[in-house]
Amino acid sequence: MNKGKDIKPHIGIFGRRNNGKSSFINLLVGQELAIVSEQAGTTTDPVKKSVEIFGIGPAILIDTAGIDDSGELGDKRVKKTMEVIKQVDCAILILANNQFKVYELDLIKRFNELDIPYLIVHNKSDLEPIKSITIETIKSITSSEIIEFSTIHTTNFDELVDLIKKTIPPTAYQKPSLFADLVKPQDVVLLITPVDSEAPDSRMILPQNMAIRDVLDNDCITVVVKETEIEAFMKLGIKPALAVTDSQAFGYVSKLIPDDVPLTGFSVVFARLKGDFDKFLEGTSHISKLKDGDKVLILESCTHHVSCDDIGRFKIPNWLLEFTGKKLDFTIVTGLSEIKEEINDFAMIIQCGGCMVTKKQLQSRLKPAIQAEIPVTNYGLAIAYMHGIFERATAPFRKFQNPE
Repeated sequence: MNKGKDIKPHIGIFGRRNNGKSSFINLLVGQELAIVSEQAGTTTDPVKKSVEIFGIGPAILIDTAGIDDSGELGDKRVKKTMEVIKQVDCAILILANNQFKVYELDLIKRFNELDIPYLIVHNKSDLEPIKSITIETIKSITSSEIIEFSTIHTTNFDELVDLIKKTIPPTAYQKPSLFADLVKPQDVVLLITPVDSEAPDSRMILPQNMAIRDVLDNDCITVVVKETEIEAFMKLGIKPALAVTDSQAFGYVSKLIPDDVPLTGFSVVFARLKGDFDKFLEGTSHISKLKDGDKVLILESCTHHVSCDDIGRFKIPNWLLEFTGKKLDFTIVTGLSEIKEEINDFAMIIQCGGCMVTKKQLQSRLKPAIQAEIPVTNYGLAIAYMHGIFERATAPFRKFQNPE
């Protein structure tokens, strides 16, 4: 797995079969990524490819199956295409032959439901230019930008790229700092990174890597220790401006870090960066309200080998059972897989830190639960709550929430 690849902004290419989606994406990428054929329905499963877009940087383009596919297999392809919409930061709707009817309207409806910004490209204009009646019909439905294009005669390619840059939200590619408002240059930041059976051999997990880089980018003095070396570090007489720990070690670490040193967790930092932090803060306390028979959904955004120390599959469920004293029913969904059960069946949802997915992907995943008013939280906040240090772990960020 190419870690970090999936946290680039995602741009989805949607439209009917044989509208030139694959040719379009090949042109943007600059190579023959997707099979191009006169036969409709060549693209089956969604295909991802990295591309560098000037002004945006690295991005992921997703080529999807035709929205008008038919038959039993075609229905499955369409379902996958519709699922992809949840994963993108921006969508490009490809038209051709002046066709703008129910298939396009269904896509636009879905874009709007998920707050996905999009632009419309009338492709194959070398064969059939867009008609004024088509433009009028589109404008009566949406205020989205429309551009006429041809992958054969690419005279307005720069205009297309500018339109993509205009459409995709800057928050999708401008990376906010994890710690900029918490520390200042020359501060000492203590990063506590346990090494257990879940830690990859000879390297650190992505949240830890990202935290180290972010602290360095803020010109801080970065100290990285295992939890077993905290006491030795504190004996040096250096007081950190901030301590950040793996959430699994909250209980142990909080006893060793003095109360006057701000302490939080990597997962809490990511909850603030990518999730709806206010909703997370509000939802966490629902842990104490769980009842016998309640169903708890645990969302783990990455996929990995499962060990007995797995935090999502074993540790959090066991901590919840111990903390609540209730008989709970757990459902665990990994990656961006479809949640097959009705969202209203769950009493609570606990999301991982989301280091391997984009902010849009994480928020789209939780949106149905938030709309249904189901309490949501994330790994780090839930663990802090169950270890009795929720207020301390969130204190560094609370001054930024709902400022008067």
